[in-house]
Amino acid sequence: MAETTAPATDRTGEGATPMTDGAPAPTTPAARRRKPRGILVPLWLGYVFLYLPILVVVVMSFNESRNLFVWTGFSLRWYPELFADEAMMQGLVNTLIVATGATLIATVLGTLLAYGIHHYTRGGLIRAFAIAPAILPDLLLGIGLLTFFSLLSVTLGLHSVILAHGVFATAFVTAIVLARMANLDPSLEEASRDLGMGPAKTFLRITLPQLAPGIVAGALLAFTLSLDEFVIAFFTTAPTQPTLPIVIYSMVRFGVTPEVNALATLLLLVSIVAVISAQRLTRLTGSSR
Repeated sequence: MAETTAPATDRTGEGATPMTDGAPAPTTPAARRRKPRGILVPLWLGYVFLYLPILVVVVMSFNESRNLFVWTGFSLRWYPELFADEAMMQGLVNTLIVATGATLIATVLGTLLAYGIHHYTRGGLIRAFAIAPAILPDLLLGIGLLTFFSLLSVTLGLHSVILAHGVFATAFVTAIVLARMANLDPSLEEASRDLGMGPAKTFLRITLPQLAPGIVAGALLAFTLSLDEFVIAFFTTAPTQPTLPIVIYSMVRFGVTPEVNALATLLLLVSIVAVISAQRLTRLTGSSR
């Protein structure tokens, strides 16, 4: 008589399942967090490649020697000499005038453009055209604006640079304000209109205060971009009214001076403050409704 063997059963409980060969072992939280350290090497190499030249410029701006490649001691002598340089100071004044004017134009037009796109258009075609100047090559945009001013017989000067910078800066403001508007509660505007407030008053009293963080962030970004923009200014300004990047370019062709390093350090400080402020304000854009 053949002996039959009953299949083995798990007696630990009804919810238990038999183990199968080849099943992956459960991972612990510590194992999931463990990552290869070698993957960070390209990251740090990228940071070094980007920021080491900037760090060298900042350090050499405090060099006592006029020789840019020989460190002789710490000194602040180049900062007073920078402010005594009439050409640089005039270029700085021109740059501040251009950046302020372009920021005002870009902030107003960008905010209104974003409001119109969000409320009165559908699809992404018009949105793409509104943001296109932000991704177009500066060379193409500069030549196009120069041709446009020539066709209209517009005399080049600071006014033409302000208009030119306002064109590409408007695209950045539009993009930031559109991102902010995507997180607004539309019921507030609907309630305002239901209570008898017109579109203009609704925009000024309801929508605009909610858009304020995005608008300020876009304005700061537009101001920062206009400060160091060179290509578009080179094509649209007059030789007698150069902006600061053009003045620096004309000086660099004959050799970099310590005053340029000091100026670059100050501009870097202004840019960092503006970018950090814009980033802090833009964080409000991602808040949930």
